[in-house]
Amino acid sequence: MMNEANNSTRLKTILKGSAAAGLVAAVVYGGITGSAINAFADPVQIEAPAENPGFADVVSAVSPAVVSVRVRGEVKQVSDNLPGYGFGNGLDRLPENHPLRRFFDQFGGPGFATPYQGKGEAPREVHPISQGSGFFISDDGYVVTNNHVVDNGSEFSILLDDGTELDAKLVGKDSRTDLAVLKVDDKRNFTYVDFAEDEDVRVGDWVVAVGNPFGLGGSVTAGIVSALGRDIGTGPYDDYIQIDAAVNRGNSGGPAFNLNGEVVGINTAIFSPSGGNVGIAFAIPAYVAQDVVQDLIDDGKVERGWLGVQIQPVDAEIAESLGLQADRGALVVEPMQGSPAARAGIETGDVIVALNDEPIEDASDLSVKIASAGPSSKVQLSVWRDGETKSIDLTLGNLAKADVNTAESQDTIAPSTFQALPSVGLTVAPAQEGNGLVIAKVDPESDAALQGIFEGERIASINNRKVSDIDDAKAILNDVQKSNREHALFQIEGERGSRFVALPVQQS
Repeated sequence: MMNEANNSTRLKTILKGSAAAGLVAAVVYGGITGSAINAFADPVQIEAPAENPGFADVVSAVSPAVVSVRVRGEVKQVSDNLPGYGFGNGLDRLPENHPLRRFFDQFGGPGFATPYQGKGEAPREVHPISQGSGFFISDDGYVVTNNHVVDNGSEFSILLDDGTELDAKLVGKDSRTDLAVLKVDDKRNFTYVDFAEDEDVRVGDWVVAVGNPFGLGGSVTAGIVSALGRDIGTGPYDDYIQIDAAVNRGNSGGPAFNLNGEVVGINTAIFSPSGGNVGIAFAIPAYVAQDVVQDLIDDGKVERGWLGVQIQPVDAEIAESLGLQADRGALVVEPMQGSPAARAGIETGDVIVALNDEPIEDASDLSVKIASAGPSSKVQLSVWRDGETKSIDLTLGNLAKADVNTAESQDTIAPSTFQALPSVGLTVAPAQEGNGLVIAKVDPESDAALQGIFEGERIASINNRKVSDIDDAKAILNDVQKSNREHALFQIEGERGSRFVALPVQQS
């Protein structure tokens, strides 16, 4: 514990209650029990200098709370000197389909090995070893890091800034937000740090990243908050802080501090064409981490509410085509069979505009709020349908128990049935059994082509009216022209799933 004379610290409680958050990205994900992290001492807190702020006071105060996380995997049989399988940085063990893989380039070279395939030179047994960073959030030894650092590990240890190595055990991990919690059992009281309040994080604020890049040991870099609320395509809970501090491999799981020594984010991913830092790094916001970490400590897992809909954002063209006054809300592409949404009567083409009278900004916002509400929660949805708002009451399911697999079908086209819809640049034909229209040709100069509509995809509905033949489509488009609307809303289905596209309709 650092005294006031050495570091100008002031006392502050660790967590000011498990306040509901908005996710991964990604806010508090339901199931918060209300019990607090065990903390018997006080977290680091620094008074930032009013003029000419530097980083030395912050670094000296928080460094004892930042650790290197070492992970040993299960024994593997490998063959040496084959490219493509590396040990030592933790990223080489990400699954091929892991959403973070595209943010890191993996390099082969001397000392790399591949899993033994049963031929060639004799295999040898190795313990894959990876390492990342982490930090204490309580004086009794709870450590926060990334899920991708500890994933598939069998043994864990942490290395303190004074060189002491201590065994740790995995308390819980959450792949959707890429967070994990370890526990070190030791008689000492650890220096620990607190999470910053969400409203205290602003674009342009200084941040200090502390971690273990490239396994070199404790290292410090500084930068600013470049952006908030970044969606990097890792999942429905994306809500990352973008920072421009030099964050490199091995910094994963390490904290980014403000000048008060509070954790504003957990470094998770970098965008890097070369594999090194180019000034674009992403951190999990403190408000997301705080609640997920508490869930992991309390229950070893995170439980989230489940609505059971495929959704997409509402842009200006979609809003205009539906008669909405603002381009916000979440457009329902498809309710999943047997889901709470389907049972409650949510329909394809509905726009969910509010949850419990709280406005929904976009699809990500709805995902976060539903997850945060938790399983078995009773909620009221406000949906825009047929030009008016309807209220629908339902009980959320449990995302962990949801079966979200959907069946796909393919249609064949009879050439003699081709007909053009020139007002939108498409040539179509009836699908089998009257199940929509198959797109036979897309005018390459049309807005349909610009918006990524392809031949072979299917039109399921236009302006939320099912189309079973070409006459249906022509009648709906004629109505659009008569109403003086500029766009029609097409529901398109194909190999990429189902989505809505607002296409401008040329006046005849």
